[in-house]
Amino acid sequence: MLLLATSLALTLFVPSLLIVIPASIVSGLLIVRFFVIYHDYQHSAILQRSKLAKIIMTLFGIYILAPESIWKRSHDYHHKHNSKLFSAEIGSFPVASEEKFKAMSGAEKRQYLFIRHPLTILFGYLTMFAYGMCIRSFASSPGKHADSLVALIVHLALSVALFMFFGWQGWLFCIFVPHTVACAIGSYLFYAQHNFPGVYFSCRNNWCYEVAALQSSSYMKMNRVMHWFTANIGYHHIHHLNARIPFYRLPEAMKGIAELQAAKTTSLKPADIAACLKLKIWDAENNRMITLKQMRMKQRSLSSNLG
Repeated sequence: MLLLATSLALTLFVPSLLIVIPASIVSGLLIVRFFVIYHDYQHSAILQRSKLAKIIMTLFGIYILAPESIWKRSHDYHHKHNSKLFSAEIGSFPVASEEKFKAMSGAEKRQYLFIRHPLTILFGYLTMFAYGMCIRSFASSPGKHADSLVALIVHLALSVALFMFFGWQGWLFCIFVPHTVACAIGSYLFYAQHNFPGVYFSCRNNWCYEVAALQSSSYMKMNRVMHWFTANIGYHHIHHLNARIPFYRLPEAMKGIAELQAAKTTSLKPADIAACLKLKIWDAENNRMITLKQMRMKQRSLSSNLG
């Protein structure tokens, strides 16, 4: 928390852009780390007896536009229904089978592809957090998600205050860049940890919690620096197996349990990122995620054989 406060202060009180720009980007990375710690707190993995932690985490959820009421409800649902094709699309990116996608109207197909579009993920600050976590949740249930409105008001008030006292540059480097960096990374991590080559999704009758954790959640390989900034959320298969394991013990669990070392993997390498982002449709016949191009080729091949 002190590191984040320091890096944000540098964006406001240091005149040199050579310091301000790196400090702004580092602030975004530090927000990612603190968000994963906040996420662990909501899983009751850490700091449950601390009243101070309760205050800090509540304020952080408002600050990052992921207030407690909507984040905990949607994320708990995600953990209980990870990899279920038939579950409601709460707390995760929607996944449609070929059959379901073909049955969609044109508007439904565009909405589905928009949600999974790389630009939607890149601008997660606006699409997933400001809109999804706050505007949409409050509009759907004002009484249940009043803190979503509070988060929007606080965020707007901070932005206006920074404009008034520090100008557009203060807002840009203290609010916009850190939130854009943090939300883009967070949105992509959440996407890629359940949408990667080799991922498995289940139909209604054969879903199993342990299989979903180990086969439908990835281990994202990173260097030590990024593992630190992401608070080990890359060990996602272990986290889904037991969400009460705190972030700082996930590497220890993987090192000590041989079965966890056979995880399905992805990484932050450009080729792996591209491979994950291309996946759109669940091919139930071959038990794999495929691209739109692969789906069209498959349909043409089927039509040709029938002809």
